[in-house]
Amino acid sequence: MRYSILQLASQALQRHRGWAPAWNNAAPRDGYDIVIVGGGGHGLAAAYYLAKVHGITNVALVERAWIGGGNAGRNTTIIRSNYGLPGNEPFYEWSMKLWEGLEQDLNYNAMVSQRGVLNLYHSDAQRDAYARRGNAMRMHGVDADLLNADAVRKMAPFLDFDNARFPIEGGLLQERGGTARHDAVNWGYARAASALGVDIIQNCEVTAIRRDATGRVEAVETTRGEIKTKKIGIVAAGHTSVVAGMAGLRMPLESYPLQALVSEPLKPAFPTVVMSNTIHAYISQSDKGDLVIGAGTDQYVSYSQNGGLYINNHTLEAICELFPMFRRVRMLRNWGGIVDTTPDRSPILAKTPVPGLYVNCGWGTGGFKATPGSGHVFAHTIAKDEPHPINAAFTLERYRDGRLIDEAAAAAVAH
Repeated sequence: MRYSILQLASQALQRHRGWAPAWNNAAPRDGYDIVIVGGGGHGLAAAYYLAKVHGITNVALVERAWIGGGNAGRNTTIIRSNYGLPGNEPFYEWSMKLWEGLEQDLNYNAMVSQRGVLNLYHSDAQRDAYARRGNAMRMHGVDADLLNADAVRKMAPFLDFDNARFPIEGGLLQERGGTARHDAVNWGYARAASALGVDIIQNCEVTAIRRDATGRVEAVETTRGEIKTKKIGIVAAGHTSVVAGMAGLRMPLESYPLQALVSEPLKPAFPTVVMSNTIHAYISQSDKGDLVIGAGTDQYVSYSQNGGLYINNHTLEAICELFPMFRRVRMLRNWGGIVDTTPDRSPILAKTPVPGLYVNCGWGTGGFKATPGSGHVFAHTIAKDEPHPINAAFTLERYRDGRLIDEAAAAAVAH
């Protein structure tokens, strides 16, 4: 439905009481072909692609709170595919290609902005590592440019290039990287999945997973009653271990708080996303003008969304070291999400030893950028009961077999 300016103003004064909901707020039925546990971006995307690509619409997505209320609304909105290892790079590039067509696919403005992602290097050793990563990206058909200090200076003259501790020697640029509006991504997937017949069930916490005599899953028990199903996809981010444990499955995961900050709004100040793994911080500017700043994970295992103040202090000190012009900018708020990390800092996106149980987890600090690609291949894995070629390396068994995908340096600042 399209609204005129007067209609929009009238609806705002009426607190939008006349607006139709963007997606169904369904009540649970007795049973479904598939139940997706987790109403974040990955879960919504999986439900959407199950319906659109595989024609499976008898799907329930259950969320213990509200859509987008977890990590999906607690991230720094970065999208990129600047990885190097064979298991990671094809996946993240597939996700990037889906990002590039997402708004047309969903018919929804997700505010995808390919403003570029610039990773700074501060030493010869780091330059060589970025050169290797850039070459690996290009071998996979992904854009990558290794810039010297002069080229970076033309892009971002406001950086402190002669910092005594961390002089800037150059950077690795992926021009197709950038940002997307996290809330809009969730809403777009929710609306599109609902339109295809998926039941989106909010305020419905899973309390148990029941298995039959053969060991196969047969139902989830929730705070809104039992839901029968033969297939369950767990997409519960930092609480994956808890939900998987209900089916008797122990996961190789640890959960940490991950914090971010946002400043007061400013006039447009810089055109791209700037990251520095060395000083342990990254920053972008939203369309509203506020600075979105990413911090590292807290150094303790926790399900708290508060986080430690020392992490924020360290991050702001690092940002001020890189961006002297921001030293007097005021911070408006900070927030924390719960990230689940694996031993090799790469995700698990696979079926499990429990028949009918599938997991999508272990994204650490890189979950948002993976949203469309993750949902697409997870839907394939659930529908076909076998991995898509793109996520074939992200098995649970790799920790038993020693086939790790250890690329922590490319995962994010937080690793």
